[in-house]
Amino acid sequence: MVLVKEKKQEIIDDFKVHSRDTGSAEVQIAVLTERINLLGGHFEHHKKDFHSRRGLLKLVGRRRRLLDYLKKKDVNKYTEVLKRLKLRK
Repeated sequence: MVLVKEKKQEIIDDFKVHSRDTGSAEVQIAVLTERINLLGGHFEHHKKDFHSRRGLLKLVGRRRRLLDYLKKKDVNKYTEVLKRLKLRK
């Protein structure tokens, strides 16, 4: 359920804007999406884990806010991130 360091670094390398980028909106959205996907698998086995479900909803809300920010800032990057992460809008 935890995002492994190597997997997280791979995601950062894939979405980074410049060489030392770890905090741009694109990177944050990609990392949050991976965490959300991992939690989705957790809930298949633990249907009544409502405390983790609340955390999942907070992650989804944070990703939504970052996507809204990216859409206001640069629409082209927004659509590219949606396509690369296979998110629907």
